[in-house]
Amino acid sequence: MPTAGKSPVIPTMRYRDAPAAIDWLGRVLGFAPRLVVPGEDGTIAHAQLVLGDGMVMLGSARDDEYGRLIAVPGPGGTNTQSACLVVDDVEAVHQRALAAGAEIVTPLQSPEYGGTFFACRDPEGHVWNIGSYDPWAEAGG
Repeated sequence: MPTAGKSPVIPTMRYRDAPAAIDWLGRVLGFAPRLVVPGEDGTIAHAQLVLGDGMVMLGSARDDEYGRLIAVPGPGGTNTQSACLVVDDVEAVHQRALAAGAEIVTPLQSPEYGGTFFACRDPEGHVWNIGSYDPWAEAGG
């Protein structure tokens, strides 16, 4: 069983420049490094970044067994999945994303189902959905 109170779903990603991604995800989205394992030549073998009770894991893109399964976003920024972050102050994260030059792919809005949200791409094209709508709370727990 996963640790009580922690999400059992942990997205994993690969980045061409993982050290820069760790910095950007911290400065802009609020992630804190929990574990960063350096690789060769300035790469990252494995990193765990936390935000509240959630986590993402990432590493440098490389041609290994797992790397052939997980790709960085493709031409035109194609993603096969995206992460949703529930935050207290969506507007502050939105302002940090704009200041960092993030491509806003869905403008700041208040959808019919509640909360406020926007979506942006990080510098390598991964899509991040950031909002105040908490589906755990809205679903009753």
